Amino acid sequence: MSFEKSVFINCPFDKSYIDDILKPILYVLVKNGFNPRLSLEVSDSGQVRLQKITGIIKTCKYSIHDLSIVKSKKAKEFARMNMPFELGIDYGLRNSGISKLGEKKFLILEAVKYDYMKAISDINGFDIKVHSNETEKIFDCLYSWLSETLKIHKQDPPLKIFYDFIDFNTSLFKEKVEELHSDDLAKNYIDKISIPEYIEEIRERI
Repeated sequence: MSFEKSVFINCPFDKSYIDDILKPILYVLVKNGFNPRLSLEVSDSGQVRLQKITGIIKTCKYSIHDLSIVKSKKAKEFARMNMPFELGIDYGLRNSGISKLGEKKFLILEAVKYDYMKAISDINGFDIKVHSNETEKIFDCLYSWLSETLKIHKQDPPLKIFYDFIDFNTSLFKEKVEELHSDDLAKNYIDKISIPEYIEEIRERI
């Protein structure tokens, strides 16, 4: 898809995060005609990861940066700096003087209000939305951003979109049970599905 319709997603890839937050983000973006781009979309051992990420960022007018997991949770565990680092790359490209990249727009997310201030205080003053690691709340964040920043109006209310998302996943599971003739195989498919394949499942049904 074009620069105008591409959205870079910078987020954790923990299983719980993917299920609770990332999949809803993908659903809403595809539903609104956008093309989600992530570092997970290509597994090329011969390509330097940072080059791949920077290349993807350059192709996207929009970005979603989730800073909800930037601190250690227990003793001797390191803080996770990939997400703020990639936000910095994106911000630098936005301010590089290249006219197209100057059009970039961001959504920055966090789990706990003002937590980001303890890790990256330089972005104080940005409009940062809080999802509290709750699936239903991410729909509120996306609804506001799509309306306020991307100027998409007459959206369904976020609660309806949340219900539609639940219905989509329920239907996907039922279809796979029918196709594979097994609840266990259908569950395994849902558990192991790759991000690109999940995006295609959404596109086929919207």
